[in-house]
Amino acid sequence: MLIPSFILLITFMYYPALIAIGFSFTNWDGFNQPQFTGFQNYIRLFKDEIFLISMKNVGVWTVIKVIVELLVPLIVAVMIFHLKSKRMQYIYRVLFVIPVVVPGIVMFMIWSFMYDPNVGVLNTLLKTLGLEGMIQNWLGDPNIALYALMFVGFPFVVPFNLLIFYAGLQSISESVYESAKLDGITRIRRFFQIEIPLVMGQVKLILILTVIQLLQNVTLPLVMTNGGPGYSSYVPGLYMYFLAFQNGEFGLGMAVSMIIFVIVLFLTWIQMKYINPSTEYKA
Repeated sequence: MLIPSFILLITFMYYPALIAIGFSFTNWDGFNQPQFTGFQNYIRLFKDEIFLISMKNVGVWTVIKVIVELLVPLIVAVMIFHLKSKRMQYIYRVLFVIPVVVPGIVMFMIWSFMYDPNVGVLNTLLKTLGLEGMIQNWLGDPNIALYALMFVGFPFVVPFNLLIFYAGLQSISESVYESAKLDGITRIRRFFQIEIPLVMGQVKLILILTVIQLLQNVTLPLVMTNGGPGYSSYVPGLYMYFLAFQNGEFGLGMAVSMIIFVIVLFLTWIQMKYINPSTEYKA
């Protein structure tokens, strides 16, 4: 059974990746014979103002979203885990997981409507509360468009992350909690001294997956802002899409993808090397 799986993996994963590496050193429009250009695509990118803007945007986006999408699901998972009723634990898990069935594109369209400057829910609510001074063109203002995109998904209880943290909490031995209880530990100390260290393996996994997902993010800015206004919500994945499929610069687009790959590889190595899970409770 492993051989067919390995063949499929090579055909649909490794082979396209190797092809992308090769074409990133060429000038290719997708139709004519590619022309080898060496490192010119990479040199051009690091002199390209749009690419540098997209890198800055994704850096800010990644830092903020990683913190939020780690912390909020962990806190919610802890709250659910410590409910006395197993039935209520199950009900809350189901309620938080239900949004997974909503296609991402549908969620983005709903948020686009909510952000509408004229009839959107957000501005209507602000007007109702007498906060007219806070009304904004959320997706049309280059100073706030990127942050408006980051806010999509509020309250940020990522179902996948929630379930991983919940499973991690279940793996903590009951004797650990009993020892902590005998030590008179408070809930806050329990959270920071027991639960966070003992689910650090799950933190590492979610951190890696979240960073990869954010660096490859294309659909959200494409659907909601198309990278605008101007280049204020450009990210590398979106710029790669425009270069390849709108401008016909497939070689340059693949160079962007290789830069993303190297960044992901480096960040993954850092996380694997320096984030180590604890296995015991230290009073």
